[in-house]
Amino acid sequence: MSSSMTARQTETVERLLAAGAEELRVTGAEALTIRTVAGRAGVSPATAYTYFASKNHLFAELFWRAVLTGPQPAPVGATPVERVCGVTRHLTALLAASPELAAGTTAALLATDADVARLRLRIGGEFAARFRAAIGDAADDVLVETLALAFSGALLQAGMGLLTYTEMGERLDAVVATIMRGNA
Repeated sequence: MSSSMTARQTETVERLLAAGAEELRVTGAEALTIRTVAGRAGVSPATAYTYFASKNHLFAELFWRAVLTGPQPAPVGATPVERVCGVTRHLTALLAASPELAAGTTAALLATDADVARLRLRIGGEFAARFRAAIGDAADDVLVETLALAFSGALLQAGMGLLTYTEMGERLDAVVATIMRGNA
């Protein structure tokens, strides 16, 4: 969202996000529409569409905020592998705690909307920054990108229902260890 919004616009966006999170929890990703979110927020659909071009945009914004504003524990562990596994476990726990948001987000991040594309870059950048911080001095661009690709692939598999978000975290431990062999 733009930082040049008025206080009233900011309040409207916050109401829409709260309504979107509640609507998602109650009805699920498939049934949610911007129109139902607008009704829950007490604004017109036209107003809602002013801030969220699509439900994919809403899901991506909800996920971005959950990642950014949720607890962000400092990477813990004696080795870079342990610290990166801690990051992936934390992120997968966030997803497992809100399966409706996780399901909506997985599909949303694949959308071609310009608003979603901007958020996708921010989210990917945040994942990369967390991996880089967990690795420490041994972090190079190729290693960080490889971890981000592995995490994104696991996110897609969980979103397709091939594994749960909890299983995703467990399986990523072995993937991270394999990728980082020699960087521990």
